[in-house]
Amino acid sequence: MLKKILGLSPKLESDGSYSPSKLALMIGTSKKTDYENISYNQYKGEKTKILVIFTEEKNLKMKNGKYFSTGNHPVEALLPMLHLRNAGFEFEIATTTGKPVVFEMWAFPDNDIAVNTLYYDLKSEFDNPVKLSDFINLSSHRPEDYAAIFIPGGHGAMIGIPEDKNVDNVLRWADENELFTISLCHGPGAFLATTLDDQKFLYEGYNMAVFPDSVDNQTPMFGYLPGKMPYGLSEKLKSLGVSLMNTKMDKTVCLDRKLITGASPLASNELGKLAANTLLKELG
Repeated sequence: MLKKILGLSPKLESDGSYSPSKLALMIGTSKKTDYENISYNQYKGEKTKILVIFTEEKNLKMKNGKYFSTGNHPVEALLPMLHLRNAGFEFEIATTTGKPVVFEMWAFPDNDIAVNTLYYDLKSEFDNPVKLSDFINLSSHRPEDYAAIFIPGGHGAMIGIPEDKNVDNVLRWADENELFTISLCHGPGAFLATTLDDQKFLYEGYNMAVFPDSVDNQTPMFGYLPGKMPYGLSEKLKSLGVSLMNTKMDKTVCLDRKLITGASPLASNELGKLAANTLLKELG
């Protein structure tokens, strides 16, 4: 009862899942982002497309059996996409089975005009994404048309995507064709798909910025998560040979070969700038 009075209790949703408490929303979200509207020298080459793999799942089961109402974090998705669009790239939106994209709407920055504009510009694609297996199988998806794949963060990226063989196929397709891979926060959970069928982890030996488990472990105290995570993502990646570049929820971003990663929602703007500038420099 005291937690509820103090705004520390997660909010119970109609489907039985929990969204963050009032205090957690005050601490962890903002109505406006730190987006910088940069005028890039727009890319004029052939590799104009970026495949964006979103989650279609909403509820992540915690260790205590409670479900966290999640999805993709809108800031972590849309801020990097704003920079990439300003640099001259376009997007192909995909989910694992073609169901609509799910966002953490409780984290949506309602007062941010740029984020809102992009969201509504792409709303029809979010509602009708490409099925990932179709992307792999269609011969019209030529690697020479693509610059990168982008996997946004949000805890929803850890539901189903790390166990999906089509995600493994797309990540390996990108690697084999020397495309860039961009992700942040919990998005690198998708990289675990490359360990399916006892395969060698594709990113062994890489440097990455990833959301720290230490923060996930603290957030149930003030009602952000309704319980402990099912497993620690950063420690899992570390056990597979990843060198972690951050220990805090901060603005850390990292470029290692063709992999671009960011630490948290606070890194969304920096990740967008790094991704846009890197693609423009490397693709000419």
